[in-house]
Amino acid sequence: MAAGSGPLGVLGRLCRVLLFLSQFYILSGGGSLNVEHSPPLAQAIRDPGPTRSFTAVPRAAESTGIPPYVMKCPSNGLCSKLPADCMECRTNFSCVYGKPVTFDCTVKPSVTCVDQNLISQKNFVISMNCRFCWQLPETDYECSNSTSCMTVSCPRQRYTANCTVRDHVHCLGNRTFPKMLYCNWTGGYKWSTALALRHGGLK
Repeated sequence: MAAGSGPLGVLGRLCRVLLFLSQFYILSGGGSLNVEHSPPLAQAIRDPGPTRSFTAVPRAAESTGIPPYVMKCPSNGLCSKLPADCMECRTNFSCVYGKPVTFDCTVKPSVTCVDQNLISQKNFVISMNCRFCWQLPETDYECSNSTSCMTVSCPRQRYTANCTVRDHVHCLGNRTFPKMLYCNWTGGYKWSTALALRHGGLK
């Protein structure tokens, strides 16, 4: 009986030792359910980091919907002196070319202007000469230059330029238009200078 109980007693003691070691392993932090690792995960969920700061920028940009033409319009200036991009006018194409004409105009949204008495107004009248924008004198518009006119020729070469009316000049029709202009520059010299140098070299 003692011989038979010997192996069983050893096996029982071995099981108790294994149970003790497993409990010690779990309580000492070696188990898979370690509560000490959960706070960083919970903190990461509560605090997503600096990405929250990016949400305020688009909303601020959307709330300030200022039209681009406002940058050209002086605040509280004379309505009659506003650039053409700052107003809408009821023009009449049946006016007599070259004759003075008046048109009723209204300032565009977000534009503020005053009359001669410094009183704010929305509706006003502008005076101008009856002519289309492409009929203006050359001093009233700016045109693109050409870099491909490199030869002094007779007759002088022309190129198609894109011209835009100056801001404070009023006219009928499109304010940007194409126009055939003489080539004014060649080889880094103004056309008249290059022509004089050419004739001077022939003497």
